[in-house]
Amino acid sequence: MKTSTAADFDQRYQSHLKHLKLKGLQPKTIDAYARGIRRMGDYFDHQIDNLSPAQLTDYFSDLIESHSWSAVKLDLYGLKFYYTHVLRKPWVMPQLIKPPKVQRLPDIVTVDEAQRLFSATRTLSYRVFYFTLYSLGLRLGEGLALKVGDIDAARRRVHVRDAKGNRDRFVPLPEATLSVLRRFWQTHHNPELLFPNRHGGLKGAYGARSPLDRGGVQTTLRQVAIDCGLKKDHAPQPSPLSRVREYADCKPCTMLPIAPAARAPRHHSAYSRTRDSGDYSDIGIGATVSQPTCSSQAPTSARCKSCWAIAT
Repeated sequence: MKTSTAADFDQRYQSHLKHLKLKGLQPKTIDAYARGIRRMGDYFDHQIDNLSPAQLTDYFSDLIESHSWSAVKLDLYGLKFYYTHVLRKPWVMPQLIKPPKVQRLPDIVTVDEAQRLFSATRTLSYRVFYFTLYSLGLRLGEGLALKVGDIDAARRRVHVRDAKGNRDRFVPLPEATLSVLRRFWQTHHNPELLFPNRHGGLKGAYGARSPLDRGGVQTTLRQVAIDCGLKKDHAPQPSPLSRVREYADCKPCTMLPIAPAARAPRHHSAYSRTRDSGDYSDIGIGATVSQPTCSSQAPTSARCKSCWAIAT
């Protein structure tokens, strides 16, 4: 009986995933709604198709003891979506949960605090990523999704695609950020991604098809913030435009230690799993930016044009 119940639940859960995708929801929303259904399935032994108000009251009362109000709301919205689109039942409990209305100001790090964070981050790929996120005022997902072709060096702007609300936007590109991105791109030469994942090391970075791991980026930032003694309740938020303008006049060397590229050892890498030494001359960060490897002349293909935009 239990096996049959679990099988039925799995079948409806897969239908739930299909409906979430067909409704054009963002990947993070899909993950949150799906996670809520899985959690309720475990709690109610996979029998969630006819839950009573009393059962849901017990569930959410237990959930709030270990999770935030945000998690409670997402589970509720996921269940409502499940009832409406999978079971095709009307949702009859609109007033079941009423989270408190709270307006909190985000913790925005100062320029000095940001500089401490950058200096304390020993892995180059993370260091450049944090600097880019802060100087451009991007969300985490927006920074991870950046492609080489999104950097418009001629117009000094960055094309942010599929941002919150499925909207694109342009953000100003400070000279300091462009310079750092050019130098960093020379370490991996990935023709598509600005921040390729670190799974295959430096050799694998060129052909990587996915960006840096979101969890790794978040975990490292939290640890660096703790090491720096920054007493923030949350991870540092993207900077407002005033901070971006402040950084527009910064020199890249204030963010990355740029040392002479002489007698560089070859065994260190921006994508190694060990902690970088802090002297990045060995991976070309201090070297003069050269032309892209795909061509020494003006590019002809769309792929080469993307490389040219970031490397020149």
